[in-house]
Amino acid sequence: MPVTVEKKKSLIEEYKTHPTDTGSPEVQIAILTERLNELNDHFKKHVKDHHSRRGLLMLVGQRKRLLDYLKKKDINRYRTLIQKLGIRK
Repeated sequence: MPVTVEKKKSLIEEYKTHPTDTGSPEVQIAILTERLNELNDHFKKHVKDHHSRRGLLMLVGQRKRLLDYLKKKDINRYRTLIQKLGIRK
């Protein structure tokens, strides 16, 4: 269920803040959101997979911490990112 290399590269290209950026909060949040979307599709088919559900909850917490950090650092970057990703907050 990991994000494919091609998809990760396209996410980095779309959300990077400077030419050599690979780890800014925007990129990390975009990759986590992609993983969460894939896990949601997985749970539609495998409803009783509770071990993976724990991983999903941990990813949601990690994304929430990164979003809180970005909100504290730069509110404008935060607002554009959640609008771009379609995250309700």
